[in-house]
Amino acid sequence: MRYLVSVIDDKSDPGSTDRRPAISAFNERLIAEGYWVFSGGLADPDVATVVDNRDERAVFSDGPFLESKEYLAGVWVWEAPDLDVALKLAAEASKVCDRKIEVRPFQ
Repeated sequence: MRYLVSVIDDKSDPGSTDRRPAISAFNERLIAEGYWVFSGGLADPDVATVVDNRDERAVFSDGPFLESKEYLAGVWVWEAPDLDVALKLAAEASKVCDRKIEVRPFQ
């Protein structure tokens, strides 16, 4: 089963700033063990653009769709045999990147 693993940063209490070497090593292990599908860090939410084309014309607005002290800082997509394995990996990921992690299975 595939899982979306979201890295959550907090503007008022950010994690350690230079975790890239530890995250790269963790990613290498995920690849070697067959869990890694995709990952990527995201730019700051202040540079986001929200697009709403539900009515007669598209409306574009600057900034995140939700104002919050917490924001999505990056994602992984993992292939894991079950939720228990995904949660075990997420606990390691939280320590490696020094941030909260959300795990959600794909439908």
